[in-house]
Amino acid sequence: MSMVRRNRWLGWTVLGLGFAFLYLPILLLMVYSFNASKLATVWSGFSTRWYGELFNNRQILAALWISLKVAFWTACAATVLGTMAAMAMVRMRRFPGKTLFGALITAPLVMPEVILGFSLMTLLVAMGGIPGFPSRGLTSIWIAHVTFTLSFVTVVVSSRLQELDRSLEEAAMDLGASRLKVFFQITLPIIAPALVAGWLLAFTLSLDDVVIASFVAGPNSTTLPMKVFASVRMGIKPEINALATLMVLAVSVAAVVGWFITARGEKRRQRDMQMALQDKG
Repeated sequence: MSMVRRNRWLGWTVLGLGFAFLYLPILLLMVYSFNASKLATVWSGFSTRWYGELFNNRQILAALWISLKVAFWTACAATVLGTMAAMAMVRMRRFPGKTLFGALITAPLVMPEVILGFSLMTLLVAMGGIPGFPSRGLTSIWIAHVTFTLSFVTVVVSSRLQELDRSLEEAAMDLGASRLKVFFQITLPIIAPALVAGWLLAFTLSLDDVVIASFVAGPNSTTLPMKVFASVRMGIKPEINALATLMVLAVSVAAVVGWFITARGEKRRQRDMQMALQDKG
């Protein structure tokens, strides 16, 4: 019993040190966002002045709006395209070029962001003379982020589709429902938690990206990570601590909401499966 208890305490200690290593810097950053000093790392008293300075900084607010706008539309497009790609990979057992298709979809997972950003910048430069082709700006950032986040959404939705009980769809089609109706009334509600998770993942990756956006951004399309990176290179400003604190709180709320929606969807799925099994029995 003493050996078991010692191993348990050792495990909890290692786990606590790991969480402290990950989250203690974030906690310190949040604490120093209420620092009255102009030096971001020297505590001189409690103050909320830097939050006021942050909301009066039009450059940071403009960059934040650009990042939120790009991240929202990136997440929406990546979720739709990723769901279509996942349906093709999971439901279509065999078709010519399936291996190549899967490799191209999942390539951004293992491809360095520098290579991906440089290749997209080269594409934009090479096709810049084509009428109607987007130049470097918000549209190019959106295209690059959709290309980058599409693979993550595809993996999340594919894993959920592989666990889906096909008997539910087959039962609906036996009752006369079309494939389109089965998808929207049976398949889509069941995989909704995966869609929410994929959307949040794509939104977070787009909002956090700085490498790819640096290659494809234009002069009037500076995103928030690019602005923060440029500001930190000149020295840490207290407004950055306040901005980071607000972003951490926003991401935490989004994560809790996503977890709540996922948990409700999982409970609904289990209840539907139990009812289907009872009806089948």
